[in-house]
Amino acid sequence: MFETVRNYLAAQLEVPAEQITPDTDIIDDLEADSLDLVELIMTLEEHYDIVLTDDKTANVRTVGQVVKMLEGIVK
Repeated sequence: MFETVRNYLAAQLEVPAEQITPDTDIIDDLEADSLDLVELIMTLEEHYDIVLTDDKTANVRTVGQVVKMLEGIVK
């Protein structure tokens, strides 16, 4: 699951995938803005066929937090 999130972020933000670790802060380290975050959420929803609500995504900042959130939803 980490590789999927990393690859989507790398492609979307045009950064090398190797630069992205579980501790990478999506906003601070990758300089993503709110539109980038919305796009990531929509991509993950489509990929995993899930719905990510604001309450689930509100405090997610790092790649590892995204993965942990997804692991709690996708079985």
